[in-house]
Amino acid sequence: MKRRTFLEKTATITSASLLPLNFIKDQLKRMKKIGIQLFSLPKLLETDFRNSVQMLAQMGYKELEFYGPFPFSADVAKASWNAITPSLGFSGSGYFGHTAKEVKSILNEYKVKAVATHTDLETLQTRMGQLGEAADALGFKYAGIAAIPEDKRQNLDAYKRMADEFNKIGTQAKKVGLKFSYHNHGYGLQEMEGQIPLNLLLDRTDPDLVFFEMDIYWTTAGGADPLAYLDAYPKRYHLMHLKDMKEKVTFAGNGGTPDQWIALFPYMTTAGDGILDIKAIIEKAEKACVKHFFVEQDMVASPEIALKRSFDYLEKI
Repeated sequence: MKRRTFLEKTATITSASLLPLNFIKDQLKRMKKIGIQLFSLPKLLETDFRNSVQMLAQMGYKELEFYGPFPFSADVAKASWNAITPSLGFSGSGYFGHTAKEVKSILNEYKVKAVATHTDLETLQTRMGQLGEAADALGFKYAGIAAIPEDKRQNLDAYKRMADEFNKIGTQAKKVGLKFSYHNHGYGLQEMEGQIPLNLLLDRTDPDLVFFEMDIYWTTAGGADPLAYLDAYPKRYHLMHLKDMKEKVTFAGNGGTPDQWIALFPYMTTAGDGILDIKAIIEKAEKACVKHFFVEQDMVASPEIALKRSFDYLEKI
């Protein structure tokens, strides 16, 4: 080896050895926190759950967020799901045709963990015991809802009742070792009767019982700033959905109906390919005590490509 080459390599090794240990630990910890919401690839999971989990693990994903309904879910949730699956093109959810034991075995095989799940309001209200058993079987700690039913958010009083209900659900969740979470959609971010409904939910719920999951795409589409919410409500957000926006768009209305959500699906894109400052959001989120980050690209085309691109981008920042 030439003297100059030897000195350059020695300098590199020496510099690396001088990096603060905490910095190295933080970098490794961040890599382990990159997760995936399974609604990003439902068709593949329904077709071949094992190979889909293997693919995600090979990409580098370490944490999974499931979605319901599950075999134990409330009948009303199953009926609602069955009503929309023909238009979605798939029917799988929950355990994707497997038992909880089989799912856990597959997760262990590929060294990925279930840390959270979305379910529905009725199941949280009436099947908390079964949900707790599912959590014990799979290992997840957070159970929440992706959206408040439309008929339960028509006015400010309805939001107040929902906040009170969230506290009750959070109490029951805690008893079975779970943490209840609420994922914001695009509604509730504009003023209603002099207040912002999402702020009301944050202010009126018990921080020890109700935790929040920020979806940065829907927050932006609703006309709000993810960074501002992380500043205003530190420690309330424990989970975060990451997806990017091709260009700045907001809802035509208040973001409260599925047709408005669907209208903005074409503007979703792979993390790092859009206009959202994901790096700044993640840095702020980590300071605000967000614990888990999930890529979510709803039913994305070519997930084997898009989800890998998102992971590769997030791993670098």
